[in-house]
Amino acid sequence: MSETRTARLRVIAALGIVQIFSWGTSFYLIAVLAGPIRAETGWSAEFVSTGISVALIVSGLAATRIGALIQANGGRRVLAAGMALIACGQVLLATAHHPALFLLAWAVMGLGMGAGLYDAAFSTLGRLYGRDARGAITALTLFGGFASTICWPISAALVDWIGWRGTCLVWAALHGCLTIPLCLFGLPRAIAPHDIAKQKAGSGGGGLNDPRFWMIAAAGVTITTAATVWSVHLITILTERGLTLAAAVGLGTLFGPSQVGARVIEMAGRGRHHPIWTMTAATLLLVVGFCGLWLGLMPALAVIAFGAGNGLWSIARGSLPLAIFGPDDYPRIMGRLATPILLASATGPIIGAAILGAFGAEGTLLTLALMSLIPLALAVALHLRLRRD
Repeated sequence: MSETRTARLRVIAALGIVQIFSWGTSFYLIAVLAGPIRAETGWSAEFVSTGISVALIVSGLAATRIGALIQANGGRRVLAAGMALIACGQVLLATAHHPALFLLAWAVMGLGMGAGLYDAAFSTLGRLYGRDARGAITALTLFGGFASTICWPISAALVDWIGWRGTCLVWAALHGCLTIPLCLFGLPRAIAPHDIAKQKAGSGGGGLNDPRFWMIAAAGVTITTAATVWSVHLITILTERGLTLAAAVGLGTLFGPSQVGARVIEMAGRGRHHPIWTMTAATLLLVVGFCGLWLGLMPALAVIAFGAGNGLWSIARGSLPLAIFGPDDYPRIMGRLATPILLASATGPIIGAAILGAFGAEGTLLTLALMSLIPLALAVALHLRLRRD
């Protein structure tokens, strides 16, 4: 194995570990802590869940600036700062006895999420490897797919042992001892901006006046909104359609393996196909999942299709802009794309609750089925546009 390949594998492994624990201790944290927080503080479920929405809003608003920082200086220090901010947010969360401090903790954590989750990590890989970053991006999503699998049981065990506040402090210490050093010492310094410019891609573009940018952004917003609505209200929708709670929960567990399985298949392809095909497959699988469930397809198959589509979309979201616009301005473009997508993720639970309350489970599934057609249409339109160009 060549020295260059070995060095790249070390970078992917270091960044993969960072992604597991950054996702698992921020975005996925509330799933385990929500119950204990409500039990101790007496705060409502709606208020406790507001924390993650605040984090996603802050993350989205900061994304463009974070992309510009990675564009200028590389992602090593930005990612380390993201891990430090997540750790600071967890310390604040552990000491939060007032609602205002609770929300402030999530705002700080959200800033860290913006600087430390997929968009920042993809931008860092693009800054390091240029057009050759696609394989690394795919491998990174495979690591990230295990975040909840690894961190949920650990968080649950810690809550039983030392309570939810102690759990936050343990995770903060882990970032100080593991993820921050991995970012600082496991990631190389980025090459200078003028060297990246030599890799200039022929397609160029990527500005706010580029219709290809808006096609990807619109698809991302629609997919994220639908996926958030489904993820948050899955159990309610399935039980209202006649499934038992146990069956609904069992179906929900299929999401993670199908998401990881689709990423493994994508990685096995070794980048032989253009990422537009990954986006097309992702959006088609989402249509199969949502439309199939609404039409009465076996629920297990529908959930597997949705999980696989969501898993492929996370890859397309990082690799497609790189393939279309090239590495020159990739971190900045990723930051611009992240802003509307993260804001959609923050508002998804609210939108889902409103739709579910107004139209019930059947109406919500129909809405999701119709929404899933939009990204597929955009993928086809983008495909035709790329062929013409």
